[in-house]
Amino acid sequence: MKLEKVTDKQKPTEKRRINDACGTAHALELIGERWALLVVRELMLGPRRFGEIKADLPGISANVLTQRLDELEARGLLTRHKLPPPASVQVYELTAWGYEAEPIIQVMGRWATRSPLHDPTRQISGVSVLLSFRTMLDLSRIGDIDASIGFRFGEDRYLGRLNANGFTVARGDPDGADLQFTGLPAALAGAVYGGVPFETLAAAGMLEVKGDLALADRFITLFPLPEKIPPPPMCG
Repeated sequence: MKLEKVTDKQKPTEKRRINDACGTAHALELIGERWALLVVRELMLGPRRFGEIKADLPGISANVLTQRLDELEARGLLTRHKLPPPASVQVYELTAWGYEAEPIIQVMGRWATRSPLHDPTRQISGVSVLLSFRTMLDLSRIGDIDASIGFRFGEDRYLGRLNANGFTVARGDPDGADLQFTGLPAALAGAVYGGVPFETLAAAGMLEVKGDLALADRFITLFPLPEKIPPPPMCG
């Protein structure tokens, strides 16, 4: 009997499956482990190196990140490959199916920002803040804007396009863009979502704005946050 109990136990390396045929249940099996969806988020704007992913998820250990990358690869959400010379470094990249998870991230993000417990002052990565712009953009506010917008976050470079069709962004050279932001992702988020003046962020060395400054003033008005739900009643 004792031997049977041992062999029936789940092996430590196996993941316990949810006994539910619902697609939502299977989605949790695919990306429901801690950090898994955030790893997918960090790859949503293109391939990245292990160190880049870890740097933008400061709470994750190298061992856990390795596990999540291996699991997501085994489940068909990402692949790994080497960049051509002179880089010749290994990067992780979402598969076509993996990229289809962006609407999931957007809907969850918009839904969660309505919580009174949401703290917008916490750490935020460059990828996360750019995806938030794609999520929160109010198309009715764009008007006649049709402009290129560049972003420099540390060594990361992105080039976006903002017009009546929405906001698209990918890795690219921001030089020559109509509007360019250079600095900390959290500082840009503070300007857009917290109303922190550009002058204050520039004086603190957190964010530099170049190019069309009138466009910059309009840009920060395009991403209204949804209304918060009422806070839960106090007990006692």
